[in-house]
Amino acid sequence: MSEFPTAPPGGHNFSLPVKQALRFFSRTCSVFHEDDAEYAPTPGQFTVAQHVAHVAQTIDWFIAGGFGPGGFDLDFGAHQAAVRQCQTLPEAMAWLVRSVNGAAEVLDAQTSEQMMLPIAEGPIMGGEPRATIVAAIAEHTAHHRGSLAVYARMLGYAPPMPYAD
Repeated sequence: MSEFPTAPPGGHNFSLPVKQALRFFSRTCSVFHEDDAEYAPTPGQFTVAQHVAHVAQTIDWFIAGGFGPGGFDLDFGAHQAAVRQCQTLPEAMAWLVRSVNGAAEVLDAQTSEQMMLPIAEGPIMGGEPRATIVAAIAEHTAHHRGSLAVYARMLGYAPPMPYAD
């Protein structure tokens, strides 16, 4: 049985790597319990829940910055403050699912030509094709999946292989 969705009516499925990243990320996070939500290896680091929230927020940030006329919002202090408000795994995972679904809606509505339009000029991916956002989302999600795998091992869990059921 394949978990890969068919292409939407427009014939494009630009969101597939983002949806796959969510599946892989969710498998790694499946070992955590709600009482692990506030775990961080050292003071000041993101907690488990905040890592998940950061991934969600960054997906939203990539879509807004990659497809918006103003490019990327560089107020990282405000971004971090919002993420640090997240305290529970259900809250963080719900945000992540909303972010992936929102990204999929935007990405799958694009034509190939629209995906090749340049991102607004600026210090973050300025002038690159919008299509590069997809790889950036997957890469960033994988980075934090790895961080959370380390957190899980520090808590005594063995995260499952992310690429298989």
